[in-house]
Amino acid sequence: MSEPVSSGKQEQFSGTQSVMEQHRFDEKKLEDYLAANVEGFQGPLEVREFKGGQSNPTYQLVTPNKKYVLRRKPPGKLLPSAHAVDREYKVITALGTVGYPVAKTYCLCMDESIIGTIFYVMDMVEGRILWEPLLPGYEPAQRRAIFEAKNKTLAQLHMVDYEAIGLGDFGKPGNYFARQISRWSKQYVASESESISEMDKLMDWLPGNIPEDDAVSIVHGDYRLDNMVLHPTEDRVLAVLDWELSTLGHPLGDFTYHMMQWIMPSMGDTPGTQTLGDADLPALGIPTLDEYVKMYCDQTGRKGIDNLDYYFAYNLFRLGGILQGIVGRVRDGTAASEHAARDASQVRKLAELGWHYAQRAGAV
Repeated sequence: MSEPVSSGKQEQFSGTQSVMEQHRFDEKKLEDYLAANVEGFQGPLEVREFKGGQSNPTYQLVTPNKKYVLRRKPPGKLLPSAHAVDREYKVITALGTVGYPVAKTYCLCMDESIIGTIFYVMDMVEGRILWEPLLPGYEPAQRRAIFEAKNKTLAQLHMVDYEAIGLGDFGKPGNYFARQISRWSKQYVASESESISEMDKLMDWLPGNIPEDDAVSIVHGDYRLDNMVLHPTEDRVLAVLDWELSTLGHPLGDFTYHMMQWIMPSMGDTPGTQTLGDADLPALGIPTLDEYVKMYCDQTGRKGIDNLDYYFAYNLFRLGGILQGIVGRVRDGTAASEHAARDASQVRKLAELGWHYAQRAGAV
């Protein structure tokens, strides 16, 4: 496999940096805790902060013999139900028991006196985290293989027997879309920084037009290329990351959210906001939207996916709510983001496109 060409965006979001001032804590206190609670842990400990992402602060813990990853709840005032790292720990730990590609977990610390907020520690999985969905520097066959691996791994998640691995209480089975629309509507309103009529119309129209299909599975909630670690040389997923939004939900909600990059407007170069919409996908080796849907259906035994326009409208609304939440946290001083102003402008774009798909699904 040829080595892909590095890019500025890849370097911008990859790797670690010194811990940001607002995310610092007593590292000696953490080292003492890990020595007492993580089997085989041996200091001295060096703490670095990962560059990518802006929700739950994530750190690389470097010791002479091993590297770990620590995910914590951010300090400060937070939206209700946000940043549930204890839920992340629970789902990752459970999925690891059936061989699903996740990092091995070591401990969950609910004692806020150690570093200031709750946290968990897991393995540092070495591999490739790719930040650009067009995969610059790769050959067409390599791109297709990576997209096939992404599709297969998400389908595999949706086929896991969640009750058999102890996750029967991980969410409320059924009525997933109604509950999600309510949740993101409330969080959008709590973070609202300007009036957007299309968001208001989506909040009004979506709850009364939910498709009747009410399947239930574990859902990731933010499944995308930069939330997974690929094998260093093989086209397979070693670990899926960032389970903050995971719950029991509808597999088609999860899958069609993953497919937003096929239809999203151009929104810049921040993680999760890049689009495939303007690209010549066949020339690049990237599956078209229809091909990707068929791949997923073949993996999960579905004949097809009806109501795609509704699901796209819902997910554009949901993504708008997520971005508005980031804007609100930056405004309130509980998150740092150099892209906050851009995120705020993108919420309107997403709302307008979401209402377009709602109209295609029958909204008036």
